[in-house]
Amino acid sequence: MSTRIVVVGGGTAGARLAQRLPVTLLGEEPHAPYNRLLLADVLAGRYGPEVIALPEAREPARLGARAVRIDRAARTVECADGSRVPYDRLVLATGSAPVLPPLRGLRGAELPSGVHPFRTLDDCLALRELVRPGVRAVVIGGGLLGVSAARALAALGAEVMLTQQGERLMERQLDEHSSALLRTHMEELGVEVHTECRVSGLRQRDGAVTAVELADGFILDAQVVVLACGVRPRVALAREAGLDIRTGVVVDDELRTSDPYVHAIGDCAEHDGRVYGLAGPALDQADALADLLLAERAGDAPGDRPRYTGTRALTRLTLGGPESLDLAAFGETTPAPGDDVVQLTDATRRAYRKVVVRGDRLVGGVLLGDLAAVGTLARAWEGDEALPDAPLLHLLTHDGGS
Repeated sequence: MSTRIVVVGGGTAGARLAQRLPVTLLGEEPHAPYNRLLLADVLAGRYGPEVIALPEAREPARLGARAVRIDRAARTVECADGSRVPYDRLVLATGSAPVLPPLRGLRGAELPSGVHPFRTLDDCLALRELVRPGVRAVVIGGGLLGVSAARALAALGAEVMLTQQGERLMERQLDEHSSALLRTHMEELGVEVHTECRVSGLRQRDGAVTAVELADGFILDAQVVVLACGVRPRVALAREAGLDIRTGVVVDDELRTSDPYVHAIGDCAEHDGRVYGLAGPALDQADALADLLLAERAGDAPGDRPRYTGTRALTRLTLGGPESLDLAAFGETTPAPGDDVVQLTDATRRAYRKVVVRGDRLVGGVLLGDLAAVGTLARAWEGDEALPDAPLLHLLTHDGGS
């Protein structure tokens, strides 16, 4: 008798598992699963929505099916339309939801007209309808998502202002120098960058946003506001089912929750105290779980089954414009006392490369403009292997010292 596997969530992790195994996929969105990493390209008009569709699942997905309750005793998932889907194994791939900041004029789930998060294809398509050349747009949040949204809006001809509460753009991934180069690139695209500023509220008229208020009293006129203040795991369904929750849904090395018949993968899962929130780990977890379930089906002993031990995730981003900018960052880009640091800057080619070495291990790095060495560097970092006995400068050559 075959095992009935139900997957809740049609994002990166859920879609990958559905490509590997015959499952019943419950996707909340009406769209077929798509690559969220390319939403900024859809917003900028570079791609149509159909281009970012993910490969089809082995079994047809149930789209527009929002799961509202898990009955662990009966092993069923109840959907908003009243239907119940039985399972032998349930996989939660509910992803993450955008953080809505506590601003004056922003209360509850009802957003003023012109205010949008930037998380789903519907968010992207709604923004495309609003943005025309000359429209004043404010992006709140200068992380990876905010930078991507600001670049896309600028490509549409909007007058874009990017606000960041921290000292620099993409401060979680980039060091001070690379962040300054990124800021220069964004400003050359026409984006007005404000760092070390806190947004305190939104002004609106007749239900539509008109301006963004900063804590220092400065006012940014706006017809469109994009909320890019980060994401948090979607765990409400798991919490109501009584599963163990910390930041995310707690899972072990077999990606099992506190219920042995329920697994969790992707942005909603917390493994070994960490929620990744990135596409690379989501894919790794989906593949690990597929391998595990296949091993179980084959009758492999528990000790012989695959396990998930974590992912070392690299961030990559391409910013378009008259002169595009590629960047990659991984690990610890700020050195600790005693670390060795190698930096190369090529002002003519607008390239910057830096690696941080601790003992005989590569622990982090950042590259802008020239990513020729990123493959070799990423492999050395992901493998956590001793570096070859060669001058550290070789790490930043085009072949990574190979």
